[in-house]
Amino acid sequence: MSFRLQHVSIPRPPGSEDLTRAFYGDLLRLTEIPAPNSISEMEVIWFKLGEDAELHCFREEPLNDPSIRHFCLVADDLKSMRRKLSDAGYAPYDVEAIPGRPRFFCRDPFGNIIEFTTIVGDYMDLQQG
Repeated sequence: MSFRLQHVSIPRPPGSEDLTRAFYGDLLRLTEIPAPNSISEMEVIWFKLGEDAELHCFREEPLNDPSIRHFCLVADDLKSMRRKLSDAGYAPYDVEAIPGRPRFFCRDPFGNIIEFTTIVGDYMDLQQG
């Protein structure tokens, strides 16, 4: 048996449709795709991630949760992505390094944490050297 990631679901506050589309669609350049009509009452906004994965932004009251839960996006140009987020008023921040995976984290407008990385080598090989 094998698995692949199909989607990630993250919360967004009620009434945040425009800000959700501005951040994930306009700033991160993800393509919005229609959500199924059968769940339209959930007011979920879907975006395409890569070839066949999706990001689902569902309506939920904020929890003020200090968790470090996050999802990770691989960026072709990590430096440009960081600059783009900073220029838009967001605050990317550094975390512990992983060999072969330069990375930074940033919160979306709703407090969800996104890790941005690029894969430049196998961390298992690099940490053994």
